[in-house]
Amino acid sequence: MARKAIIDKCRKAQEKAERAFKDGRKIKFATKLYNRCSICGRSRWYVGKFGMCRICIRERANAWELMWVRKSSW
Repeated sequence: MARKAIIDKCRKAQEKAERAFKDGRKIKFATKLYNRCSICGRSRWYVGKFGMCRICIRERANAWELMWVRKSSW
């Protein structure tokens, strides 16, 4: 699980960038912004459609918590 400090830092930077975008200003250091999983805070293998990492998607899909997602087998 990601450290709380990193998650908070990322969240604050995202909010700051959203405020700058609303005001019509250019975002400073836009490459530093990155997405994190909404459940565990993992930054790698983030899937934007679900807002989660691949591990959390797989756990939710196997537990039938995600609609229209099913583990394939043949």
